[in-house]
Amino acid sequence: MDVKRLLLLIPLAVLAYLLVIEWNQDYGQPNYDSVPEVTQRSNSAPTSNVEDDEGGLAVPSTSSQQSAVGEGIPDTESETSSRDFIAVTTDVLDVRIDPHGGDIVYAALPQHKLSLDSDRNYVLLSDNSSRSYVARSGLQLDGQASRIAFTPENSEYRLGDNDKELNVDLTADVNGVEVIKRLTFERGSYAVNVNYYLANNTDAPVSARFIGQLARDNSPDPSSGVSMGMKSYLGAAYSTPEARYEKIDFEDIQSNNFENREAQGGWIAIIQHYFVSAWAPEQDQQNLYYVTTDSSNRSVVAFAGPTSTVAADGEASLGATLYMGPKVQDYLEQVAPNLRLTVDYGWLWFIANPLFWLLDHIHEIVGNWGWSIVLLTVLVKTVLFPLSAKAYKSMGRMRKLGPEMQRLKEMYGDDRQKMSQEMMKFYQKEKINPLGGCLPIVIQMPVFIALYWMLLESVELRHAPFIFWIQDLSVKDPYFILPILMGISMFVQQMLNPTPPDPMQAKIMKMLPIIFTFFFLWFPAGLVIYWVVNNIISVAQQYYITRKIENDPSIGKGMKTK
Repeated sequence: MDVKRLLLLIPLAVLAYLLVIEWNQDYGQPNYDSVPEVTQRSNSAPTSNVEDDEGGLAVPSTSSQQSAVGEGIPDTESETSSRDFIAVTTDVLDVRIDPHGGDIVYAALPQHKLSLDSDRNYVLLSDNSSRSYVARSGLQLDGQASRIAFTPENSEYRLGDNDKELNVDLTADVNGVEVIKRLTFERGSYAVNVNYYLANNTDAPVSARFIGQLARDNSPDPSSGVSMGMKSYLGAAYSTPEARYEKIDFEDIQSNNFENREAQGGWIAIIQHYFVSAWAPEQDQQNLYYVTTDSSNRSVVAFAGPTSTVAADGEASLGATLYMGPKVQDYLEQVAPNLRLTVDYGWLWFIANPLFWLLDHIHEIVGNWGWSIVLLTVLVKTVLFPLSAKAYKSMGRMRKLGPEMQRLKEMYGDDRQKMSQEMMKFYQKEKINPLGGCLPIVIQMPVFIALYWMLLESVELRHAPFIFWIQDLSVKDPYFILPILMGISMFVQQMLNPTPPDPMQAKIMKMLPIIFTFFFLWFPAGLVIYWVVNNIISVAQQYYITRKIENDPSIGKGMKTK
Protein backbone atom coordinates (compact mmCIF):
# COMPACT_ATOMS: atom_id res chain seq x y z
CA MET A 1 0.00 0.00 0.00
CA ASP A 2 1.46 3.40 -0.99
CA VAL A 3 1.74 6.32 1.43
CA LYS A 4 -0.89 8.47 -0.30
CA ARG A 5 -3.53 5.75 -0.01
CA LEU A 6 -2.64 5.21 3.64
CA LEU A 7 -2.92 8.92 4.40
CA LEU A 8 -6.36 8.91 2.80
CA LEU A 9 -7.64 5.82 4.58
CA ILE A 10 -6.60 6.88 8.09
CA PRO A 11 -8.83 10.01 8.28
CA LEU A 12 -11.68 8.13 6.61
CA ALA A 13 -11.42 5.37 9.23
CA VAL A 14 -11.38 7.96 12.05
CA LEU A 15 -14.41 9.72 10.55
CA ALA A 16 -16.31 6.44 10.23
CA TYR A 17 -15.47 5.61 13.84
CA LEU A 18 -16.79 8.96 15.08
CA LEU A 19 -19.98 8.57 13.03
CA VAL A 20 -20.64 5.14 14.52
CA ILE A 21 -20.17 6.51 18.07
CA GLU A 22 -22.56 9.39 17.33
CA TRP A 23 -25.14 6.97 15.91
CA ASN A 24 -24.74 4.82 18.99
CA GLN A 25 -25.49 7.78 21.28
CA ASP A 26 -28.57 8.77 19.31
CA TYR A 27 -30.09 5.39 18.46
CA GLY A 28 -28.04 2.66 20.04
CA GLN A 29 -29.88 2.13 23.34
CA PRO A 30 -33.59 1.53 23.87
CA ASN A 31 -35.40 4.09 26.00
CA TYR A 32 -36.16 1.97 29.03
CA ASP A 33 -37.32 4.99 31.05
CA SER A 34 -40.32 5.40 28.78
CA VAL A 35 -42.09 2.50 30.51
CA PRO A 36 -44.83 4.16 32.61
CA GLU A 37 -45.55 3.06 36.16
CA VAL A 38 -48.87 2.14 37.71
CA THR A 39 -49.78 4.60 40.46
CA GLN A 40 -52.28 4.59 43.29
CA ARG A 41 -55.31 6.83 42.91
CA SER A 42 -57.40 6.73 46.08
CA ASN A 43 -57.95 4.84 49.31
CA SER A 44 -61.21 3.19 48.37
CA ALA A 45 -61.74 -0.35 47.09
CA PRO A 46 -64.76 -2.04 45.56
CA THR A 47 -66.63 -4.44 47.79
CA SER A 48 -69.25 -5.95 45.51
CA ASN A 49 -69.01 -8.54 42.78
CA VAL A 50 -68.61 -7.21 39.27
CA GLU A 51 -70.09 -9.19 36.42
CA ASP A 52 -67.74 -10.82 33.96
CA ASP A 53 -67.17 -9.15 30.60
CA GLU A 54 -67.47 -10.81 27.22
CA GLY A 55 -63.72 -11.16 26.85
CA GLY A 56 -63.26 -13.68 29.64
CA LEU A 57 -61.56 -16.96 28.88
CA ALA A 58 -63.17 -20.31 29.55
CA VAL A 59 -61.45 -23.42 30.82
CA PRO A 60 -61.65 -25.86 27.90
CA SER A 61 -63.36 -29.17 28.43
CA THR A 62 -61.39 -32.41 28.39
CA SER A 63 -62.23 -36.06 28.40
CA SER A 64 -61.99 -36.19 32.18
CA GLN A 65 -63.31 -32.74 33.12
CA GLN A 66 -66.59 -30.98 32.46
CA SER A 67 -66.65 -27.67 30.68
CA ALA A 68 -66.61 -24.76 33.06
CA VAL A 69 -66.93 -21.03 32.73
CA GLY A 70 -63.60 -19.37 33.32
CA GLU A 71 -62.49 -16.23 35.02
CA GLY A 72 -63.47 -13.15 33.02
CA ILE A 73 -60.69 -10.58 32.77
CA PRO A 74 -61.86 -6.97 32.45
CA ASP A 75 -60.25 -4.64 29.96
CA THR A 76 -57.71 -2.35 31.60
CA GLU A 77 -59.19 0.94 30.46
CA SER A 78 -62.84 0.13 31.17
CA GLU A 79 -62.52 -1.66 34.50
CA THR A 80 -59.35 -0.63 36.32
CA SER A 81 -59.08 3.07 35.56
CA SER A 82 -61.53 3.99 38.33
CA ARG A 83 -60.10 1.66 40.96
CA ASP A 84 -57.24 1.86 43.37
CA PHE A 85 -54.33 -0.58 43.35
CA ILE A 86 -52.80 -2.15 46.44
CA ALA A 87 -49.10 -1.35 46.74
CA VAL A 88 -46.78 -4.07 48.07
CA THR A 89 -43.06 -3.48 48.51
CA THR A 90 -40.37 -5.96 49.55
CA ASP A 91 -36.61 -5.93 49.18
CA VAL A 92 -36.83 -7.50 45.70
CA LEU A 93 -40.38 -6.79 44.49
CA ASP A 94 -42.54 -3.70 44.04
CA VAL A 95 -46.00 -4.78 42.89
CA ARG A 96 -49.53 -3.44 42.44
CA ILE A 97 -52.52 -5.65 43.00
CA ASP A 98 -55.92 -4.97 41.49
CA PRO A 99 -58.53 -5.69 44.22
CA HIS A 100 -60.95 -6.69 41.49
CA GLY A 101 -59.83 -10.29 41.13
CA GLY A 102 -56.62 -9.85 43.11
CA ASP A 103 -54.47 -9.84 39.96
CA ILE A 104 -50.90 -8.52 39.85
CA VAL A 105 -50.99 -5.83 37.18
CA TYR A 106 -47.58 -4.30 37.87
CA ALA A 107 -44.29 -5.75 39.09
CA ALA A 108 -40.98 -3.91 39.29
CA LEU A 109 -37.66 -5.35 40.48
CA PRO A 110 -35.71 -3.00 42.80
CA GLN A 111 -32.56 -5.11 42.49
CA HIS A 112 -32.58 -4.64 38.69
CA LYS A 113 -32.59 -1.16 37.18
CA LEU A 114 -34.12 -0.23 33.85
CA SER A 115 -30.70 0.72 32.54
CA LEU A 116 -27.25 1.24 33.94
CA ASP A 117 -27.62 5.02 34.14
CA SER A 118 -31.20 5.00 35.46
CA ASP A 119 -32.46 5.08 39.04
CA ARG A 120 -35.79 3.54 38.05
CA ASN A 121 -36.49 -0.12 38.71
CA TYR A 122 -36.87 -2.58 35.88
CA VAL A 123 -40.56 -3.18 35.19
CA LEU A 124 -41.43 -6.79 34.37
CA LEU A 125 -45.24 -6.66 34.52
CA SER A 126 -47.25 -3.60 33.55
CA ASP A 127 -50.60 -2.71 32.03
CA ASN A 128 -50.61 0.56 30.12
CA SER A 129 -50.67 1.96 26.62
CA SER A 130 -47.06 0.88 25.95
CA ARG A 131 -47.23 -2.72 27.12
CA SER A 132 -49.80 -5.06 28.63
CA TYR A 133 -48.37 -7.97 30.60
CA VAL A 134 -50.13 -9.19 33.76
CA ALA A 135 -50.35 -12.22 36.07
CA ARG A 136 -53.91 -13.21 36.85
CA SER A 137 -55.37 -15.75 39.20
CA GLY A 138 -58.97 -16.63 39.82
CA LEU A 139 -61.21 -18.84 41.88
CA GLN A 140 -64.05 -20.60 40.14
CA LEU A 141 -66.98 -21.27 42.47
CA ASP A 142 -69.69 -23.57 41.14
CA GLY A 143 -68.82 -22.41 37.62
CA GLN A 144 -69.91 -18.83 38.27
CA ALA A 145 -68.68 -16.33 35.71
CA SER A 146 -68.20 -13.37 38.02
CA ARG A 147 -64.92 -11.90 39.16
CA ILE A 148 -64.53 -11.50 42.92
CA ALA A 149 -64.26 -7.90 44.12
CA PHE A 150 -62.04 -8.18 47.18
CA THR A 151 -61.67 -5.84 50.12
CA PRO A 152 -58.05 -5.38 51.27
CA GLU A 153 -57.12 -4.79 54.89
CA ASN A 154 -54.75 -1.98 53.83
CA SER A 155 -53.98 -0.05 50.68
CA GLU A 156 -50.20 -0.31 51.15
CA TYR A 157 -47.94 -3.05 52.49
CA ARG A 158 -44.21 -2.97 53.12
CA LEU A 159 -41.85 -5.72 54.29
CA GLY A 160 -40.13 -4.51 57.45
CA ASP A 161 -36.38 -4.66 57.90
CA ASN A 162 -36.72 -7.43 60.47
CA ASP A 163 -39.55 -9.31 58.77
CA LYS A 164 -39.01 -12.55 56.89
CA GLU A 165 -42.39 -12.60 55.16
CA LEU A 166 -45.36 -10.40 54.41
CA ASN A 167 -48.99 -11.53 54.05
CA VAL A 168 -51.48 -9.53 51.99
CA ASP A 169 -55.04 -10.67 52.70
CA LEU A 170 -57.96 -9.85 50.41
CA THR A 171 -61.41 -10.83 51.68
CA ALA A 172 -64.83 -11.27 50.11
CA ASP A 173 -68.13 -13.05 50.62
CA VAL A 174 -69.47 -14.87 47.60
CA ASN A 175 -73.03 -16.14 48.13
CA GLY A 176 -72.30 -17.28 51.67
CA VAL A 177 -68.80 -18.58 50.96
CA GLU A 178 -66.15 -16.60 52.84
CA VAL A 179 -63.08 -16.19 50.62
CA ILE A 180 -59.65 -15.01 51.73
CA LYS A 181 -57.08 -14.57 48.98
CA ARG A 182 -53.65 -14.42 50.59
CA LEU A 183 -50.49 -13.41 48.76
CA THR A 184 -47.35 -14.26 50.74
CA PHE A 185 -44.12 -12.44 49.96
CA GLU A 186 -40.80 -13.60 51.43
CA ARG A 187 -37.59 -11.68 51.95
CA GLY A 188 -35.13 -12.15 49.10
CA SER A 189 -37.62 -14.18 47.05
CA TYR A 190 -39.20 -13.43 43.68
CA ALA A 191 -41.75 -16.20 44.29
CA VAL A 192 -45.17 -15.26 45.67
CA ASN A 193 -47.42 -17.90 47.22
CA VAL A 194 -51.03 -17.27 46.19
CA ASN A 195 -53.63 -19.14 48.25
CA TYR A 196 -57.40 -19.13 48.52
CA TYR A 197 -58.88 -20.04 51.91
CA LEU A 198 -62.56 -20.94 51.71
CA ALA A 199 -65.14 -21.26 54.48
CA ASN A 200 -68.46 -22.58 53.18
CA ASN A 201 -71.09 -21.07 55.45
CA THR A 202 -74.00 -22.42 53.38
CA ASP A 203 -75.95 -25.61 53.88
CA ALA A 204 -74.86 -27.08 50.51
CA PRO A 205 -71.48 -28.17 49.11
CA VAL A 206 -69.73 -25.95 46.56
CA SER A 207 -67.07 -26.69 43.97
CA ALA A 208 -63.92 -24.61 43.72
CA ARG A 209 -61.07 -24.47 41.26
CA PHE A 210 -57.84 -22.44 41.08
CA ILE A 211 -56.96 -20.85 37.76
CA GLY A 212 -53.63 -19.15 37.01
CA GLN A 213 -52.98 -17.11 33.88
CA LEU A 214 -50.23 -15.03 32.28
CA ALA A 215 -51.42 -12.57 29.64
CA ARG A 216 -49.13 -10.55 27.37
CA ASP A 217 -49.52 -8.48 24.26
CA ASN A 218 -47.20 -8.59 21.28
CA SER A 219 -44.95 -5.68 22.37
CA PRO A 220 -41.17 -6.07 22.00
CA ASP A 221 -38.93 -7.41 24.75
CA PRO A 222 -37.76 -4.36 26.77
CA SER A 223 -34.80 -6.28 28.21
CA SER A 224 -33.38 -7.13 24.79
CA GLY A 225 -31.21 -4.26 23.58
CA VAL A 226 -29.98 -3.38 20.10
CA SER A 227 -27.86 -6.23 18.81
CA MET A 228 -26.64 -7.64 15.52
CA GLY A 229 -26.46 -11.14 16.95
CA MET A 230 -29.00 -13.82 17.71
CA LYS A 231 -31.80 -12.83 20.08
CA SER A 232 -33.26 -14.60 23.06
CA TYR A 233 -36.63 -16.28 22.89
CA LEU A 234 -39.73 -14.18 23.61
CA GLY A 235 -42.85 -16.26 24.14
CA ALA A 236 -44.58 -18.79 26.33
CA ALA A 237 -43.49 -22.20 27.59
CA TYR A 238 -44.81 -25.04 29.71
CA SER A 239 -43.51 -28.13 31.46
CA THR A 240 -44.98 -31.52 32.27
CA PRO A 241 -43.37 -34.81 33.31
CA GLU A 242 -43.57 -35.92 29.66
CA ALA A 243 -42.28 -32.62 28.23
CA ARG A 244 -39.72 -31.03 30.54
CA TYR A 245 -39.53 -27.79 28.54
CA GLU A 246 -41.68 -26.92 25.54
CA LYS A 247 -42.06 -23.52 23.88
CA ILE A 248 -45.33 -22.01 22.64
CA ASP A 249 -44.89 -19.11 20.23
CA PHE A 250 -47.31 -16.22 20.52
CA GLU A 251 -48.27 -16.90 16.90
CA ASP A 252 -49.40 -20.40 17.89
CA ILE A 253 -51.45 -18.96 20.75
CA GLN A 254 -53.10 -16.42 18.47
CA SER A 255 -54.00 -19.15 15.99
CA ASN A 256 -54.99 -21.54 18.80
CA ASN A 257 -52.43 -24.00 17.52
CA PHE A 258 -51.91 -25.82 20.81
CA GLU A 259 -53.41 -29.03 22.13
CA ASN A 260 -54.49 -28.90 25.78
CA ARG A 261 -52.40 -30.92 28.20
CA GLU A 262 -53.34 -32.66 31.41
CA ALA A 263 -50.44 -33.58 33.67
CA GLN A 264 -49.41 -33.95 37.25
CA GLY A 265 -47.34 -31.02 38.45
CA GLY A 266 -45.63 -28.87 35.81
CA TRP A 267 -45.70 -25.11 35.21
CA ILE A 268 -46.47 -22.39 32.66
CA ALA A 269 -44.33 -19.35 31.88
CA ILE A 270 -43.77 -16.34 29.66
CA ILE A 271 -40.09 -15.93 28.87
CA GLN A 272 -38.03 -13.00 27.71
CA HIS A 273 -34.36 -12.04 27.78
CA TYR A 274 -33.05 -12.28 31.36
CA PHE A 275 -36.49 -12.41 33.04
CA VAL A 276 -39.44 -14.78 33.38
CA SER A 277 -42.88 -14.98 34.95
CA ALA A 278 -44.29 -18.41 35.78
CA TRP A 279 -47.18 -20.10 37.54
CA ALA A 280 -46.23 -23.31 39.34
CA PRO A 281 -49.26 -25.19 40.72
CA GLU A 282 -49.06 -27.91 43.34
CA GLN A 283 -46.80 -30.63 41.98
CA ASP A 284 -48.82 -33.52 43.44
CA GLN A 285 -52.08 -32.61 41.70
CA GLN A 286 -53.47 -33.07 38.19
CA ASN A 287 -53.51 -29.81 36.25
CA LEU A 288 -54.89 -28.72 32.90
CA TYR A 289 -52.63 -26.54 30.70
CA TYR A 290 -54.11 -24.54 27.85
CA VAL A 291 -53.74 -21.30 25.86
CA THR A 292 -56.20 -18.73 24.58
CA THR A 293 -56.61 -15.04 23.79
CA ASP A 294 -58.58 -12.49 25.78
CA SER A 295 -60.77 -9.52 24.86
CA SER A 296 -57.68 -7.33 24.41
CA ASN A 297 -56.22 -9.89 21.97
CA ARG A 298 -53.42 -10.69 24.40
CA SER A 299 -51.81 -14.11 24.30
CA VAL A 300 -52.77 -16.06 27.42
CA VAL A 301 -51.05 -19.17 28.75
CA ALA A 302 -52.92 -20.74 31.64
CA PHE A 303 -53.45 -23.66 33.96
CA ALA A 304 -56.49 -24.88 35.86
CA GLY A 305 -56.14 -27.03 38.93
CA PRO A 306 -58.48 -29.89 39.82
CA THR A 307 -62.00 -29.12 41.01
CA SER A 308 -62.38 -29.49 44.75
CA THR A 309 -65.62 -29.89 46.68
CA VAL A 310 -66.11 -27.89 49.87
CA ALA A 311 -68.72 -29.46 52.11
CA ALA A 312 -71.40 -27.45 53.85
CA ASP A 313 -69.85 -25.67 56.85
CA GLY A 314 -66.52 -27.01 55.62
CA GLU A 315 -63.20 -25.36 54.79
CA ALA A 316 -60.65 -25.77 52.03
CA SER A 317 -57.55 -24.14 50.60
CA LEU A 318 -56.25 -23.93 47.03
CA GLY A 319 -52.95 -22.42 45.95
CA ALA A 320 -50.07 -22.02 43.54
CA THR A 321 -46.76 -20.16 43.31
CA LEU A 322 -46.13 -17.18 41.05
CA TYR A 323 -42.53 -16.34 40.11
CA MET A 324 -41.70 -12.88 38.73
CA GLY A 325 -38.02 -12.19 38.41
CA PRO A 326 -34.62 -12.83 36.82
CA LYS A 327 -33.67 -16.12 35.23
CA VAL A 328 -31.31 -17.21 38.01
CA GLN A 329 -31.14 -21.00 37.98
CA ASP A 330 -30.87 -21.42 41.76
CA TYR A 331 -34.00 -19.32 42.29
CA LEU A 332 -35.97 -21.11 39.60
CA GLU A 333 -35.09 -24.59 40.81
CA GLN A 334 -36.59 -23.78 44.23
CA VAL A 335 -39.96 -22.93 42.64
CA ALA A 336 -40.62 -26.00 40.48
CA PRO A 337 -38.75 -28.85 38.82
CA ASN A 338 -37.29 -27.95 35.41
CA LEU A 339 -38.19 -24.25 35.72
CA ARG A 340 -34.44 -23.56 35.45
CA LEU A 341 -34.71 -24.68 31.81
CA THR A 342 -36.23 -21.29 31.02
CA VAL A 343 -32.59 -20.20 31.03
CA ASP A 344 -32.54 -21.38 27.44
CA TYR A 345 -29.10 -22.33 26.16
CA GLY A 346 -30.48 -23.85 22.98
CA TRP A 347 -29.73 -27.31 21.65
CA LEU A 348 -26.20 -27.24 23.08
CA TRP A 349 -27.46 -26.91 26.65
CA PHE A 350 -25.51 -30.02 27.70
CA ILE A 351 -22.30 -28.10 26.95
CA ALA A 352 -23.48 -24.67 28.10
CA ASN A 353 -24.66 -25.85 31.54
CA PRO A 354 -21.23 -27.13 32.65
CA LEU A 355 -19.63 -23.98 31.23
CA PHE A 356 -21.92 -21.77 33.31
CA TRP A 357 -21.29 -23.92 36.38
CA LEU A 358 -17.56 -23.35 35.87
CA LEU A 359 -18.05 -19.61 35.21
CA ASP A 360 -20.14 -19.27 38.37
CA HIS A 361 -17.51 -21.00 40.51
CA ILE A 362 -14.74 -18.84 39.04
CA HIS A 363 -16.81 -15.77 39.91
CA GLU A 364 -17.10 -16.94 43.50
CA ILE A 365 -13.30 -16.71 43.68
CA VAL A 366 -12.50 -13.56 41.67
CA GLY A 367 -15.72 -11.59 42.28
CA ASN A 368 -15.79 -9.99 38.81
CA TRP A 369 -17.78 -11.43 35.92
CA GLY A 370 -15.46 -9.89 33.30
CA TRP A 371 -12.34 -11.50 34.73
CA SER A 372 -14.35 -14.70 35.20
CA ILE A 373 -15.00 -14.74 31.44
CA VAL A 374 -11.29 -14.19 30.80
CA LEU A 375 -10.28 -17.08 33.07
CA LEU A 376 -13.00 -19.33 31.66
CA THR A 377 -11.70 -18.64 28.14
CA VAL A 378 -8.17 -19.49 29.23
CA LEU A 379 -9.35 -22.79 30.75
CA VAL A 380 -11.38 -23.71 27.66
CA LYS A 381 -8.48 -22.91 25.34
CA THR A 382 -6.14 -24.97 27.54
CA VAL A 383 -8.44 -27.99 27.44
CA LEU A 384 -8.91 -27.69 23.67
CA PHE A 385 -5.23 -27.02 22.96
CA PRO A 386 -4.50 -30.57 21.67
CA LEU A 387 -7.14 -30.07 18.97
CA SER A 388 -5.96 -26.53 18.24
CA ALA A 389 -2.35 -27.70 18.02
CA LYS A 390 -3.24 -30.19 15.28
CA ALA A 391 -4.90 -27.44 13.28
CA TYR A 392 -2.02 -25.02 13.79
CA LYS A 393 0.54 -27.67 12.83
CA SER A 394 -1.32 -28.41 9.62
CA MET A 395 -1.58 -24.71 8.77
CA GLY A 396 2.06 -24.18 9.71
CA ARG A 397 3.23 -26.93 7.38
CA MET A 398 1.10 -25.56 4.53
CA ARG A 399 2.46 -22.06 5.21
CA LYS A 400 6.08 -23.28 5.04
CA LEU A 401 5.45 -25.37 1.96
CA GLY A 402 3.48 -22.60 0.27
CA PRO A 403 6.20 -21.73 -2.29
CA GLU A 404 6.30 -25.32 -3.57
CA MET A 405 2.51 -25.46 -3.80
CA GLN A 406 2.56 -22.20 -5.77
CA ARG A 407 5.23 -23.62 -8.06
CA LEU A 408 3.07 -26.65 -8.83
CA LYS A 409 0.11 -24.43 -9.50
CA GLU A 410 2.07 -22.32 -11.96
CA MET A 411 3.55 -25.39 -13.63
CA TYR A 412 0.24 -27.22 -14.14
CA GLY A 413 -2.16 -24.31 -13.95
CA ASP A 414 -3.67 -25.02 -17.36
CA ASP A 415 -4.17 -28.72 -16.64
CA ARG A 416 -6.36 -28.95 -13.55
CA GLN A 417 -6.43 -32.75 -13.52
CA LYS A 418 -2.63 -33.00 -13.68
CA MET A 419 -2.26 -30.28 -11.07
CA SER A 420 -4.62 -32.14 -8.71
CA GLN A 421 -2.63 -35.34 -9.15
CA GLU A 422 0.68 -33.59 -8.46
CA MET A 423 -0.77 -31.80 -5.47
CA MET A 424 -2.01 -35.10 -3.98
CA LYS A 425 1.45 -36.62 -4.46
CA PHE A 426 2.93 -33.57 -2.77
CA TYR A 427 0.51 -33.86 0.17
CA GLN A 428 1.37 -37.54 0.61
CA LYS A 429 5.09 -36.91 0.41
CA GLU A 430 5.05 -34.08 2.95
CA LYS A 431 2.34 -35.75 5.11
CA ILE A 432 -0.07 -32.86 4.75
CA ASN A 433 -3.80 -33.27 5.39
CA PRO A 434 -5.61 -30.51 3.44
CA LEU A 435 -8.47 -30.71 5.96
CA GLY A 436 -6.15 -30.94 8.94
CA GLY A 437 -6.58 -27.25 9.72
CA CYS A 438 -10.37 -27.34 9.40
CA LEU A 439 -11.54 -30.46 11.19
CA PRO A 440 -10.15 -29.60 14.66
CA ILE A 441 -11.75 -26.15 14.41
CA VAL A 442 -15.09 -27.67 13.31
CA ILE A 443 -14.98 -30.02 16.30
CA GLN A 444 -14.51 -27.02 18.61
CA MET A 445 -17.37 -24.99 17.12
CA PRO A 446 -20.10 -26.52 19.38
CA VAL A 447 -18.12 -25.34 22.40
CA PHE A 448 -17.85 -21.81 21.00
CA ILE A 449 -21.58 -21.69 20.13
CA ALA A 450 -22.52 -23.01 23.58
CA LEU A 451 -20.32 -20.32 25.16
CA TYR A 452 -22.08 -17.69 23.06
CA TRP A 453 -25.54 -18.72 24.23
CA MET A 454 -24.39 -19.19 27.82
CA LEU A 455 -23.01 -15.65 27.98
CA LEU A 456 -26.01 -14.24 26.11
CA GLU A 457 -28.55 -15.82 28.47
CA SER A 458 -26.82 -15.15 31.79
CA VAL A 459 -28.68 -12.43 33.68
CA GLU A 460 -25.70 -12.31 36.02
CA LEU A 461 -23.86 -10.29 33.36
CA ARG A 462 -26.62 -7.65 33.18
CA HIS A 463 -25.19 -4.35 34.51
CA ALA A 464 -22.09 -6.21 35.73
CA PRO A 465 -18.95 -4.04 35.45
CA PHE A 466 -15.56 -5.17 34.18
CA ILE A 467 -12.80 -2.55 34.11
CA PHE A 468 -12.37 1.06 32.99
CA TRP A 469 -15.07 2.05 30.49
CA ILE A 470 -16.81 -1.36 30.46
CA GLN A 471 -19.48 -0.96 33.15
CA ASP A 472 -22.10 -3.31 31.72
CA LEU A 473 -21.14 -6.66 30.21
CA SER A 474 -24.61 -7.22 28.77
CA VAL A 475 -24.53 -4.29 26.32
CA LYS A 476 -22.13 -3.26 23.59
CA ASP A 477 -18.89 -1.42 24.22
CA PRO A 478 -19.90 2.27 24.13
CA TYR A 479 -16.64 3.24 22.39
CA PHE A 480 -16.29 0.05 20.28
CA ILE A 481 -12.76 -0.49 21.52
CA LEU A 482 -13.26 -4.20 22.21
CA PRO A 483 -14.65 -4.98 18.72
CA ILE A 484 -11.73 -3.12 17.14
CA LEU A 485 -9.27 -5.09 19.27
CA MET A 486 -11.09 -8.26 18.21
CA GLY A 487 -10.70 -7.29 14.55
CA ILE A 488 -7.00 -6.53 15.00
CA SER A 489 -6.40 -9.85 16.76
CA MET A 490 -8.26 -11.63 13.97
CA PHE A 491 -6.10 -9.86 11.36
CA VAL A 492 -2.90 -10.86 13.17
CA GLN A 493 -4.11 -14.47 13.39
CA GLN A 494 -4.89 -14.40 9.69
CA MET A 495 -1.32 -13.35 8.90
CA LEU A 496 -0.12 -16.59 10.51
CA ASN A 497 -2.34 -18.70 8.26
CA PRO A 498 -1.20 -19.93 4.86
CA THR A 499 -2.25 -17.75 1.95
CA PRO A 500 -5.13 -19.39 0.01
CA PRO A 501 -4.02 -20.40 -3.51
CA ASP A 502 -7.15 -18.87 -5.04
CA PRO A 503 -6.71 -15.06 -5.40
CA MET A 504 -10.45 -14.43 -4.92
CA GLN A 505 -10.50 -16.54 -1.76
CA ALA A 506 -7.44 -14.66 -0.50
CA LYS A 507 -9.22 -11.32 -0.98
CA ILE A 508 -12.31 -12.59 0.86
CA MET A 509 -10.17 -13.80 3.75
CA LYS A 510 -8.58 -10.36 4.02
CA MET A 511 -12.03 -8.80 4.31
CA LEU A 512 -13.21 -11.11 7.11
CA PRO A 513 -11.62 -9.14 10.00
CA ILE A 514 -13.41 -5.99 8.80
CA ILE A 515 -16.73 -7.81 8.38
CA PHE A 516 -16.51 -9.48 11.79
CA THR A 517 -15.51 -6.21 13.44
CA PHE A 518 -18.63 -4.57 12.01
CA PHE A 519 -20.91 -7.32 13.32
CA PHE A 520 -19.25 -7.36 16.73
CA LEU A 521 -19.80 -3.62 17.20
CA TRP A 522 -23.26 -4.38 18.60
CA PHE A 523 -22.45 -7.58 20.45
CA PRO A 524 -22.61 -7.51 24.28
CA ALA A 525 -19.24 -6.63 25.79
CA GLY A 526 -19.08 -9.94 27.68
CA LEU A 527 -19.20 -11.88 24.41
CA VAL A 528 -16.60 -9.66 22.76
CA ILE A 529 -14.27 -10.08 25.75
CA TYR A 530 -14.48 -13.82 25.22
CA TRP A 531 -13.62 -13.50 21.51
CA VAL A 532 -10.77 -11.06 22.10
CA VAL A 533 -9.17 -13.28 24.73
CA ASN A 534 -9.79 -16.35 22.59
CA ASN A 535 -8.10 -14.73 19.58
CA ILE A 536 -5.12 -13.50 21.61
CA ILE A 537 -4.52 -16.98 23.04
CA SER A 538 -4.97 -18.50 19.59
CA VAL A 539 -2.41 -16.09 18.12
CA ALA A 540 0.11 -16.98 20.84
CA GLN A 541 -0.47 -20.72 20.38
CA GLN A 542 -0.34 -20.55 16.61
CA TYR A 543 2.74 -18.31 16.58
CA TYR A 544 4.59 -20.74 18.84
CA ILE A 545 3.73 -23.77 16.72
CA THR A 546 4.33 -21.97 13.41
CA ARG A 547 7.81 -20.85 14.48
CA LYS A 548 8.55 -24.36 15.65
CA ILE A 549 7.60 -25.79 12.26
CA GLU A 550 9.47 -23.13 10.31
CA ASN A 551 12.64 -23.94 12.26
CA ASP A 552 12.23 -27.68 11.67
CA PRO A 553 14.65 -28.61 8.86
CA SER A 554 12.97 -31.97 8.25
CA ILE A 555 9.83 -30.27 6.92
CA GLY A 556 10.12 -29.43 3.23
CA LYS A 557 13.55 -30.99 2.92
CA GLY A 558 14.48 -31.20 -0.70
CA MET A 559 11.69 -28.83 -1.64
CA LYS A 560 12.20 -27.49 -5.14
CA THR A 561 12.22 -23.81 -5.89
CA LYS A 562 11.53 -22.16 -9.14
